[in-house]
Amino acid sequence: MAVKSRWYIALSSIVMFILLVSSVLFFHYESYLLLSFSIIAITMIPFFIRFEVKRISSREVVILAILAAIAAVSRVPFAPLPSVQPTSFVIMIAGLVFGAESGFIVGAVAAIVSNIFLGQGPWTPWQMYAWGMLGMTAGLFRNRWWMKQMWGKLIFGFVWGYVFGWFMNFWIIVSSIENFTWEFFISIYVASIYFDLAHGLSNVFFIAVFSTSWIRILTRFKRKYGLLDDLSP
Repeated sequence: MAVKSRWYIALSSIVMFILLVSSVLFFHYESYLLLSFSIIAITMIPFFIRFEVKRISSREVVILAILAAIAAVSRVPFAPLPSVQPTSFVIMIAGLVFGAESGFIVGAVAAIVSNIFLGQGPWTPWQMYAWGMLGMTAGLFRNRWWMKQMWGKLIFGFVWGYVFGWFMNFWIIVSSIENFTWEFFISIYVASIYFDLAHGLSNVFFIAVFSTSWIRILTRFKRKYGLLDDLSP
């Protein structure tokens, strides 16, 4: 990935995190939908640049839209099972095959689209950021030797089950910062252990069963049609 692209990813991630915290501290969740669309806009800037220089085709937009839709819709049937869903798996595979920016876009869009069915709220932009970072880190690490091994993917998926949960716990803590105590902090993270474990184990299951075929199919599709890899110009 180009150095310029890495700087953009780092800067945009920091900006989005600041927006998330600011929305809680200063706006008290009143603008969460505006914040959600702001995150989408920030992640789409590389697309707009490539459209301008004619280096992106409709196929590239369609494949990301399809992956985001699959990630979003696949979450709905699993709603009765807390933290168990294939959404994280689809987002991870998008990052592994198509790159960090693509992974972030798929993750962010999947969160806001799935919440159309499951309910929007002030948690939506936090989920967009968390799933976006999952896709982004999968793309950043995809060329590491350990990520090319099945055990590496399994560990990555399992760890992200906890990282996602810990980040969403942080949203709860920030939203109650005026009543913060260390007992409250610890109780939030202890209460989430089961849900984080379920998320991590479900990631392991979907990666172990489906990752090889998904990566093979999407990689073949990418090579056949010359689709996007990284979005940097």
